[in-house]
Amino acid sequence: MTDTSLLLALSADEVVTHSYVRDVALPSGGTLALVTLDNDRDHRRPPTLGPATLVEFSETMDALRARATAGEIQAIAVTGKQYFLAAGADLSKVGQIPSREAGKQMAQLGHEALGKLHDAGVPTFVFINGLALGGGMEIALNADYRTVDETAPALAFPEVFLGIIPGWGGAWLLPNLIGIENALRVIVENPLKNNRTLKARQAFELGIADAIFGSAAFLEESIAWADKVVHGAITVDRPNVPGKIERAVKWDAAIGIARKSLQSRIGTVAKSPYAALDLLAGAKRASREEGFAAEDEALADLVSGDQFRASIYAFDLVQKRAKHPAGAPSADLAKKITKVGIVGAGLMASQFALLFVRKLKVPVVITDIDQARVDKGVTSIRSSIDELQAKGRINADESNRLQALISGTTDIADFSDADWVIEAVFEELQVKRDVFANVERVVSESCVLATNTSSLSVTAIGADLAHPERLVGFHFFNPVAVMPLVEVVNTDVTDEETLSTAMVVAKTLGKSAVITRDAPGFVVNRVLAKLLGEAMHAVETGTPFEVVDRATAPFGLPMTPFELLELVGLTVGAHVLDTHHAAFPDRFFESEALHRLAEHGRIFDRDSKGKRRGFDKKAVAIVAGRGTAMTEEQLLTRIEDGLADEIGRMLDDGVVAAPEDIDLCLILGAGWPFQMGGATPYLDRVGASERVRGRTFHDPAIRGVA
Repeated sequence: MTDTSLLLALSADEVVTHSYVRDVALPSGGTLALVTLDNDRDHRRPPTLGPATLVEFSETMDALRARATAGEIQAIAVTGKQYFLAAGADLSKVGQIPSREAGKQMAQLGHEALGKLHDAGVPTFVFINGLALGGGMEIALNADYRTVDETAPALAFPEVFLGIIPGWGGAWLLPNLIGIENALRVIVENPLKNNRTLKARQAFELGIADAIFGSAAFLEESIAWADKVVHGAITVDRPNVPGKIERAVKWDAAIGIARKSLQSRIGTVAKSPYAALDLLAGAKRASREEGFAAEDEALADLVSGDQFRASIYAFDLVQKRAKHPAGAPSADLAKKITKVGIVGAGLMASQFALLFVRKLKVPVVITDIDQARVDKGVTSIRSSIDELQAKGRINADESNRLQALISGTTDIADFSDADWVIEAVFEELQVKRDVFANVERVVSESCVLATNTSSLSVTAIGADLAHPERLVGFHFFNPVAVMPLVEVVNTDVTDEETLSTAMVVAKTLGKSAVITRDAPGFVVNRVLAKLLGEAMHAVETGTPFEVVDRATAPFGLPMTPFELLELVGLTVGAHVLDTHHAAFPDRFFESEALHRLAEHGRIFDRDSKGKRRGFDKKAVAIVAGRGTAMTEEQLLTRIEDGLADEIGRMLDDGVVAAPEDIDLCLILGAGWPFQMGGATPYLDRVGASERVRGRTFHDPAIRGVA
């Protein structure tokens, strides 16, 4: 028995998921012992697996094995309370693990407890009746057979996303059940795609589940199916179990391709994806015992490391703080939105329109300066609705309703009965002022006006309005449908009703909103402008592009500063740097070379498929300047200290309520990796905050410092 003393000492307040056993008579004779996992809390909280839960499950399985040996039961099955099997490990407990030794105990305890489903003396089944994540999936995989409810909303291994690995059997069991390519997708690829999950039907088709039944009689049908398996009336076929050819040829190749893909997409800073790759690679030849032992070591390393603690901090931000935004007024103050007006008919405006019509289900009207642009915009939106229907994401009735709610006009007077008007026009102060001056003349006094500006002053945009109190910043990130963040910009005159309406609209749109003060760049663009400005300063003072790329790699960002500049557009990047230099000339670099790069049109040399081959020779010549080249270490320290200084100033000035809001914005709006925990814990860990500010942003537990 695994020594659990260290773990149980952490579990005094664990919400224990109990293992409740009842005997069920099998239709053709004999008895099935049915274990139901239930934490006895309200129906919304899924069962989780902490140390005390695992000890109880292990003891339950020991008792059932004894009954099986005595011939009292002929099968064992595990299921969950309504809607849930289990949501995996209790992260509140795993996040408190104080040492590598305790981390290894946690891994071994999970293997020991769940592994008893594999060696129970009678056939074992798991009836996946609802959500199953991480350890919940491993309960199922350790059993001999699995069924799934066709309405189960999500099955997944999110561990890599959280900075760890499937450590209770998943990394060995899954590839040996469904093949290496499928396992790579489920364990590595899906978590890194915003924690993508499987639907029940997908899990069945992959071979994770052996049978799928409707929810109305799921338990009864699962028991009847299990009875037929026990008595030999059904032979389970698993077509995706890897054979000799896959092990000899495909396995190593798939691992190699996945490794190269990871390196190009996320770099090499994040540890958990590569630890998972190593375990999946080893699962080709390792025995079950060897595979589980390798998981023990890998999980112990990761659970006791900085990246996991940073990931838990980030996870809490997204799951808790994002749902209760700091400074948000009561939702009861929000105005009802019955019609939306959008100024502009280009790509961004079309993305807005599609999102608003899908989520708010109210009439949406777009406008532009001529009918041709309006018609093009409406056609684009309606084509997007058709694509959603073609992909099965909406049905024909919903498609027809959405199509009918979209319209276009060249007459701004058609906004007269709109409750919400948002602009998507060129990022120029006077252009936006003119837009709202025209809108204000035709809309009612209760209509909320929203600007999507990314860096201009919202106060300045509304300076000439008769009612500037109903103007709010509502900054989306591109692509609008995918990026989860909206920065809601609260000016000194924005009233509570307007701010409340903006927050409720953001939530209805399915976005996480962070309230910021009206300050240059708000949060995300101010931090990125600092990073991009330092990158341009470096190359313009003699540091090679390649050195800048390597120097910024430790941040773990999804792309280098120069890749980001090309993605957002060099002209846009130059405008953002100009805006920040104008606001803070002593701290933000003025890059004349970036304007010349924008005229040239590129930084990288790419092949016909767009793949990078290196840096464009003319781009290198354009930025060449006098100065002393910095080393990677010097530049990294300079950027870290610059970020610590700027973020500290943002907090001192009350741009947001707390460091957590900075990190939430960067995680949701800039792709800052979960494993880094956002910017402020990283800056604490590397000492930048103390070097610059004389104090840290967080206490040691949050920083992940042992």
